[in-house]
Amino acid sequence: MATGRISKETVGRLQTNSAAAFLWDDELKGFGVRVTSSGSKTYVFQYRMGGREAKTQRYTIGRHGSPWTAATARMEAVRIFTLVRQRANPVDMDKQRRREAVELAFAAYADRFAKSCTGKGWRALVDRSLRLHLIPVLGHKPLTQIVRSDIVIALDEIPREQIANRRNVFAVARRLFRWAVSRGDIKISPMEGMETPKAVKPRERWLTDKELRRIWNAAPRTHPCFGPIVRLLLATGQRREEVSGLSWSELDRKERMWTLPGERTKNGEPNYIPLNDLAVAELDRVAGAEKWPTRGRTFATSTGGAFSGFAKGKLKLDSLIEEDGEGPMPPWRLHDLRRTVATGFQRLGVRFEATEAILNHVGGSRAGVAGIYQRHDWKPEKIDALRVWNAHLQETLST
Repeated sequence: MATGRISKETVGRLQTNSAAAFLWDDELKGFGVRVTSSGSKTYVFQYRMGGREAKTQRYTIGRHGSPWTAATARMEAVRIFTLVRQRANPVDMDKQRRREAVELAFAAYADRFAKSCTGKGWRALVDRSLRLHLIPVLGHKPLTQIVRSDIVIALDEIPREQIANRRNVFAVARRLFRWAVSRGDIKISPMEGMETPKAVKPRERWLTDKELRRIWNAAPRTHPCFGPIVRLLLATGQRREEVSGLSWSELDRKERMWTLPGERTKNGEPNYIPLNDLAVAELDRVAGAEKWPTRGRTFATSTGGAFSGFAKGKLKLDSLIEEDGEGPMPPWRLHDLRRTVATGFQRLGVRFEATEAILNHVGGSRAGVAGIYQRHDWKPEKIDALRVWNAHLQETLST
C-alpha cells in the first residue's frame, strides 16, 4: 500500500497500471487518492464508525480536477475526519442531503402529497393551492428546512380580502405537513401552534322565484354547455363540479336516476339523485333525443374536453339578465343555486333528512352515531322531494 504526502506533485506523478492503485496520505489518516487503469484520479476518505471491529467505509470526495485539487480535497478530508470523530457518519449525511435536495424538496414532495389525495373536490383544491400559492413561495426548499415564517410569507401573499382562499391554503399546507410527520419524513410540523385563519362568514344569498325564472330563461343563450349546466344545478341542487363533470354512463333515463360515484363527490360518498321532469327534459335536449348515449362526457366542448368556461358563462348570463327588462338583479353566484334549492325544499315542507340526502351532506342528521347505524337511503323521500321541487319550478316558470 503506497503512502506519502498527497500534493499536487505526487498526484501528478501517479502512474496508471492494469489495476486500480491508491496513494494514502501519511499525515492525515484515511485520506487517499485512487487512480484507475484509464488514468482517472479520485480523492477518497476511508474510516470506521467505531472500533477496529467496525466495517471500513469509504467516502468519495470527488474526481481530481476543478474544484477538487490535492489542497481542496485535503480540506474536505479534514472536515470529514472531524465529523467521524464526532460520531457523525459522512456517508449517511451525504445520503440525507441528497434526499432532501430531491425527495424532500417541497415541489416534488407536494406532487406526491397531491397524488395521495382522494375526492375530486379536495384534490382540485389541493392542486390549486399548491400551484398558485405554496410552491411559488416554498419552491424546492427541503421540507426539513421549512419554518413557520415561510408559511406566513406564503399566506401573506394572498390578498387580505380573499378570506376563504387564505383559509383553504392554510388547510392544505397543514394537511401536507401532518402527512409528512405521519410518514416520518419530518419530526414536527412547522405549522404546529399556528392559529387557523378566521372562518368566512357564511353566505346567506338565496334567489327568489322571480330571480330563478330570469336565470332559467336566460341560461340557454349563454353557451351550449353552460346553459344546461345552470338548469341542472337548479333542477337537482348538486354541486357545480358534479354537474359539469357528468358522464352519460352515470345517467339512467329509464330509471330516471343519476348515480354519482364517490370519487366525484366532495366528501367521497356516492350519491343517488332522482331525475325530475325538468332534469330529464334538459338532458334530452343535450342528447338531442330521448335515447341518451351510454358513455362519454355529457358536457364536452368542441374539442372533446371538459367544460371549464364558468367565468365567461356567468358574465354572459348576467349580461343577458340585465337586458331582460325586469330591472337590476343583486349579485349572485352559481353556488347560491344550491342554497336556493335547499331553502326551497324547506319552504315546501320537505323533511330535513331528505334534503341532506339529496345534497349529500354528512353532517346534521347523518353525522355521528346516526350516520353509522341509520342506513336508510331515503330514495322514496328524495324522489318525492325533487318531484315537489319540479312542480314548484314549473309553476314559477309559467308566471
